Amino acid sequence: MIRAENLVKKYNKLLAVNDISLKIEKGEVVGLLGPNGAGKTTTFYMIVGLTKPTSGSIYKDNVNITRFPIHKRASLGIGYLAQEPSVFRKLNVYENLSLILSVSGKKVDKNKIRSVLDEFGISNIARKRCELLSGGEARKVEIARSVILDPDFLLLDEPFSGIDPKSVSEMIEMIFNLKKIGIGVLLTDHNVRDALKIIDRAYIISNGSILFSGSPREMTEHMDVRKEFLGNDFSL
Repeated sequence: MIRAENLVKKYNKLLAVNDISLKIEKGEVVGLLGPNGAGKTTTFYMIVGLTKPTSGSIYKDNVNITRFPIHKRASLGIGYLAQEPSVFRKLNVYENLSLILSVSGKKVDKNKIRSVLDEFGISNIARKRCELLSGGEARKVEIARSVILDPDFLLLDEPFSGIDPKSVSEMIEMIFNLKKIGIGVLLTDHNVRDALKIIDRAYIISNGSILFSGSPREMTEHMDVRKEFLGNDFSL
């Protein structure tokens, strides 16, 4: 489990995040959602390890990781997929997977690489240089590169951003498959409608605090969520 307890983030006198607590279990997909400027991105980055909380704690199982940098969190099984493209553009797809195993100190297992290529439907582009990939293909490679390290959790920043509708559908299917193999997923995305197709639970952040936590159905029926975030005309 990843759990955050009483997270606070202040920028000088500005209180960006105020006493947020949440948890993610293995094998579930959790959405961290809310209006722009509400504090969701700051909260997400504190869990990722990009932003240090002013106070509060973050745990992976029973290990306090609040002050751990991203690479140390990765060694404990927490993967992170940034919104910005992160593939090694001059290398091909196969080399991307091979290199990430190597730099992570893991055995470069050709059979494992082939298995992950097959699992993500990218065997046909294994020898294609990543600078030539479409946005959707690059996203697949990025997730495959994370999964090959056998994480317990993946933190996905705007996974539906910058890809076409077909690729969004494929991304949703990939996230379902991550859940099936027991990986816990925390995602934040502005594409609320597609996020709600995949998440089991949502935390809605508004004015730096948790406005709501619960299922997508409960979320869409919550009057304060509709008022602050979704709008009265929103429906699944």
